[in-house]
Amino acid sequence: MAKLTAALTVLALVACVGRPCEASYGYPYPMPSPSPPPPTPAPYTPSTPSPPPPSPITPSSPPPYTPTTPSPPPPAPITPSSPPPYSPSTSSPPPPTTSSPPPYTPSTPSPPPLTPNSPAPGLAVGYYEKTCYQAEGIVRDAVRDASKGIMAGLIRLFFHDCFVRGCDASVLLDAADPNSATEKFGIPNLSLRGFEVIDAAKTKIEKVCGNFVSCADIVAFAGRDATYFLSNKKVYFDMPAGRYDGRVSLINETLPNLPPPFATVEMLKAGFASKGLNTDEMVTLSGAHTIGISHCSSFSDRLTSNSSDMDPSLKSNLQEECRSNSGSDNTVVQDNKTPDKLDNKYYKNVLSHEVLFTSDAALMMATDTSDAVRENAKDKNQWEEKFKAAMVKMGAIDVKTVANGEIRRSCRVLNTN
Repeated sequence: MAKLTAALTVLALVACVGRPCEASYGYPYPMPSPSPPPPTPAPYTPSTPSPPPPSPITPSSPPPYTPTTPSPPPPAPITPSSPPPYSPSTSSPPPPTTSSPPPYTPSTPSPPPLTPNSPAPGLAVGYYEKTCYQAEGIVRDAVRDASKGIMAGLIRLFFHDCFVRGCDASVLLDAADPNSATEKFGIPNLSLRGFEVIDAAKTKIEKVCGNFVSCADIVAFAGRDATYFLSNKKVYFDMPAGRYDGRVSLINETLPNLPPPFATVEMLKAGFASKGLNTDEMVTLSGAHTIGISHCSSFSDRLTSNSSDMDPSLKSNLQEECRSNSGSDNTVVQDNKTPDKLDNKYYKNVLSHEVLFTSDAALMMATDTSDAVRENAKDKNQWEEKFKAAMVKMGAIDVKTVANGEIRRSCRVLNTN
């Protein structure tokens, strides 16, 4: 594993030498030295102490960081059939679809995906109904005010958070361990966007409700709401909550856990499987590449390689868009057909060889993944249902509890007491 990680790092460094870093997908270089951690804000002290937040149900499998003295089992959170409707300034999202089309069956049968209405153990829909019923609405308003590019960044932020130490908001920390920079400064995360949206939502929630809502849940809600707005308010689902914020964030854990843009299909399968996601869910979540932008350095090898199967017309256009006399690392849209719309166009682009990354083209290199690509390209509604379920399942990766987590008062720094 150490050799593989070293090799991936070298490949990534070669791709971006001499290019400045901007917000997008990929591995921009040179990697900056992490700035010193910001001063820790004074702890939040309300005039009337708030009661501790309700504890979620402990998952069936033991948490990864069990303390010496385990905490008593928390009370079961209330799980309503659906959360009370939120009434934003614009029309509120439709309730989750109650009837779903038949699930996709790949050539190699895999376990059925988690449905959006079946929260993982320890999480619950409507978790904050008693302690901060405004929480999801506040997050939705913050996401609504963001640009489409930032909305795309919020979906990616959710993915990058969950794939390193689980969905625990560790990617948001500016500082944690005095001997190591945090995940935020890892090579794959230098181009992440949307931190300011999370900060805005957290600040308002703390003001309205106090210290009850975790940053990890805010990231999950924001990824769900960005999906809703970018799909023209079509793809909506309940996101279970009850995550606690992690206390550990290490820069050296990013490269081994986040699949690079040059990944092969076998690397993709293995990477997602290590997080409990099957091959069909990997292909389903790859559909998020229908939105957002990318640095040219993330796919520059496909523009010069004679072995690249990229559509010649697209290659020619990208060579022009990526050309820079100043040496800057230009950015381009990932989907040149519907760049600001979350839809199944990505899969049609994979079939026509009009995708940017080696990892996108790699989906056609195995029978099960290529079959999934064709099914998703053919049936938009089916892909949308699978995407909802895969987002919920991804949101349950390595969830922290009261035993090994906290509810941060500021998403960028650990609590000091």
